[in-house]
Amino acid sequence: MGTITRSLSNNITTGGVILPAGITNASVSAVTSFANASGGTLILLSTQTASASATISFTTGLDSTYDEYIFKFIDIHPASDNVEFQFNMSTDSGSNYNVTKTTTAFRIYHDEGDTATALEYHAASDLAQSTAYQRLMLGMGSDADQNGCGTMSLFNPSSTTYVKHFISNFNDYFNEDFSYGSFVAGYGNTTSAVNAVRFQMSSGNFDGIIKLYGLKKS
Repeated sequence: MGTITRSLSNNITTGGVILPAGITNASVSAVTSFANASGGTLILLSTQTASASATISFTTGLDSTYDEYIFKFIDIHPASDNVEFQFNMSTDSGSNYNVTKTTTAFRIYHDEGDTATALEYHAASDLAQSTAYQRLMLGMGSDADQNGCGTMSLFNPSSTTYVKHFISNFNDYFNEDFSYGSFVAGYGNTTSAVNAVRFQMSSGNFDGIIKLYGLKKS
């Protein structure tokens, strides 16, 4: 048994946790290579930058390579005040964005004046067997410093057996000077492969960055 292996084996608890004594500068510097990690690695597939854009569409990269795809949204800034950031899915490579969806939504908010707070289900943002665009961020402000950020996961979009689940988590600078959190989950009620996704405002253009990642299979 090598020195590094022996050091680690002597410092692993019965629960599989490596104790600090098992990893030292000397032991780490002696490692020449690591085996491939099993799963959990985010692979950046594409980045799109919106600049006074009406829509941003991802029409490539959503396939059977990964079981989960993660969109990250950075500094989404609307041109118009009090608008919603929203999305829809396509099963025909972007010719139509009209997948039927059933979803749930809740929101949290807190204003800068410390006078209004809430944690509640938001029925106005859910859909029931609707092909409409799904709201992800609500009431976004268009002031120079106002924006929104968040993430959305889309699971196994290429499946031809199951519906297509998604989960999103966003926070935006609400137009009336609130910190406004939106949490939405649901499914595209189709067994056809989803191969494109579009993001847009309910009205007007927007700026910002959207990154698409694939989560490496285990």
